[in-house]
Amino acid sequence: MKSLTFAAGILAATSAVAETPVLTVYTYDSFVSDWGPGPAVEAAFEANCGCDLKFVGAGDGAALLSRIKLEGAHSEADIVLGLDTNLTAAARDTGLFADHAISADYAFPMAWNDGQFVPYDWGAFAFVKNAELSSPRSFKALGESDLKIVIQDPRSSTPGLGLLMWVKTAYGDEAKAVWEGLADNIVTVTKGWSEAYGMFLEGEADMVLSYTTSPAYHLIAEGDASKAAVAFDEGHYMQIEVAAKMKATDQNDLADRFLAFMVSEAFQSIIPTTNWMYPAVTPAAGLPEGFETLVTPEKALLVAPEKVQAIREEALAEWLDALSQ
Repeated sequence: MKSLTFAAGILAATSAVAETPVLTVYTYDSFVSDWGPGPAVEAAFEANCGCDLKFVGAGDGAALLSRIKLEGAHSEADIVLGLDTNLTAAARDTGLFADHAISADYAFPMAWNDGQFVPYDWGAFAFVKNAELSSPRSFKALGESDLKIVIQDPRSSTPGLGLLMWVKTAYGDEAKAVWEGLADNIVTVTKGWSEAYGMFLEGEADMVLSYTTSPAYHLIAEGDASKAAVAFDEGHYMQIEVAAKMKATDQNDLADRFLAFMVSEAFQSIIPTTNWMYPAVTPAAGLPEGFETLVTPEKALLVAPEKVQAIREEALAEWLDALSQ
């Protein structure tokens, strides 16, 4: 009798596990790190979804899109989280993403009416330095200085691509000359953001390409006011990060629930002090104390998503040529 009861219990437990739906979300590595938003988002969503939320780290944002293109409709992903407006047109062209019906009162300074991609945070790219370091306030002046910088590869990293678009948007036909001026300042080009920021913290560079919000981490999480973002005269290129549902998902309703959850108070309140970006929808309590100290760009730069691909090819060729000399 005991053995029959035990066997029945095992079968019941196995059946319960099998019936628990799994929602698989591909995202970038830092999102799923112990210090990133992933663990808190997972706990908050699973508290009410009756599901297993599974995050899969796939490098940086640009690498994330490359993986989705490779896997195509056979991908295990139900949701892709971590693309940005520099990648949405290329992502849309794959035909792999489904439409959504999500609406929200977005906090970033532009209208949003994309029917496939849902924003979850935003920020502005910037070079971060030690606060006491005297630094130039433009790309041209930086190229004329002796400061050492570390940046990310635009072919694998959304910050790297953001920098490429920043220089091209600010300087147009002069962009190649700007990169030629910067070439001697670049210590290395990393695959992703985490590697670059780690090198900066270890003292291997004077400045690192990151975000205006990055110093908030050091101030709030570490009580350290020694880091600062540099305000550039050219303005700063914006990043709006987005998520979308895969057409091939077998968890259609659950994926829709996640996208709706993503713009809710529960998700958005997690973003500022885990992903260290501005939430797409400002939480009811406002931004955490310390965010008011951050650099606020006087000029926000952003290329319309549908125009990015044409600009990107020329900008990438200029970048590669300048750095190869």
